[in-house]
Amino acid sequence: MNSRDAVFSLAALAQESRLAIYRLLVEAGPTGLAVGEIGASVRIAPATLSFHLKALLHARLILSRQEGRYIYYSANYDAMNGLLGFLTENCCASDCGTSCAAPSCGPVAKGRRARGIKSKA
Repeated sequence: MNSRDAVFSLAALAQESRLAIYRLLVEAGPTGLAVGEIGASVRIAPATLSFHLKALLHARLILSRQEGRYIYYSANYDAMNGLLGFLTENCCASDCGTSCAAPSCGPVAKGRRARGIKSKA
C-alpha cells in the first residue's frame, strides 16, 4: 500500500457512521451482512446507508456480493491488513533498529485459535 491509498482509506473511515458500519462488518466476518441487517444495526436511513457503503466500497475497504435479490457486504480483510501493515511498517525501528511484525487480522477457521493468542489452560 502506498501513502495515497492509505490516506484514501483513512479518509473513508474518518466519519462516525462509516466507522460504525466498517467495525460491524469486521465483526460479522467473511459472510458479511445484508444491507437491511446493516441498516437495522447502525440505525441509518437507507439512502444515507447507501451513500456510506458506496464510500467504503470506493476505498476498497469492503466487498459486496449479490445473492438473489439481496446484497451482502463484508470487510475486505486484505485491504485492512494492508492498511495496518502500512501504518506499522516501521514500528519500533528507531528504538531497536528493526521493525516489529506487522499485525494482521482475519477470520479464524472454526475450531482453531487465532494466531498469537495463547489459551489460559
